[in-house]
Amino acid sequence: MPALHALANPARFLKIARPLTSLFGWMGVALIAIGCWAGLTQTPPDYLQGESVRIMYVHVPAAWLGMGGWSGIAISSIAYLVWRHPLADVAARAIAVPGATFAAVCLVTGAIWGRPTWGTYWQWDGRLTSMLLLFFVYLAYIALARADRERGGDGRIAALFGIAGTVLLPIIRYSVVWWNTLHQGPSIGLTRSSIDASILWPLPIMLAGFSFLFGAIVLMRMRTLLAIAKAEARLRRRATT
Repeated sequence: MPALHALANPARFLKIARPLTSLFGWMGVALIAIGCWAGLTQTPPDYLQGESVRIMYVHVPAAWLGMGGWSGIAISSIAYLVWRHPLADVAARAIAVPGATFAAVCLVTGAIWGRPTWGTYWQWDGRLTSMLLLFFVYLAYIALARADRERGGDGRIAALFGIAGTVLLPIIRYSVVWWNTLHQGPSIGLTRSSIDASILWPLPIMLAGFSFLFGAIVLMRMRTLLAIAKAEARLRRRATT
């Protein structure tokens, strides 16, 4: 906990964030390049899905980060409401845009995969509908946080919304278990996977690569938001002198 309070200081945070942004960014790009090479050239086509199975290498990380991004917003919102860490609110707002982007990528790649596999781009089943709702909730959070900021709010309304939105995460996760839907059931578990190892092995590389890239984007956005806040504070001081 003392370490978290120390990082709540923007100056200390920026000293760490600057080198980590480049490190995470380059690691993400390198791992994604390796994962794409492996997934496109070193794995066989699926015996049922054929070449379309390769969409999994983007679709699964996008779904993971779409849900993980909202988990980050919720954790940051709790930290902001409980400990009033100024960086927690900044972190939540920084996560929102890349989280929404990955949720959108998940929906688009899922539609591309669904056309040859299901015969349709879209089906109103539990998994697809709940993921679409999460994307809309992201957009609502972005708009709410921006409006609250512009009217001089303290960020509590956006933080409460960020916590409330987590109700969608278990629905997305277990929708294929609770309801008999077109989307297939869980393919990857903690102890086993229904995907053959010859196809599965590039996926962890892509997951790691996209996660590092996501982290780099969030750090860049946090640094940008802090710079904007600092510039606004200077302008306010000059206006009062």
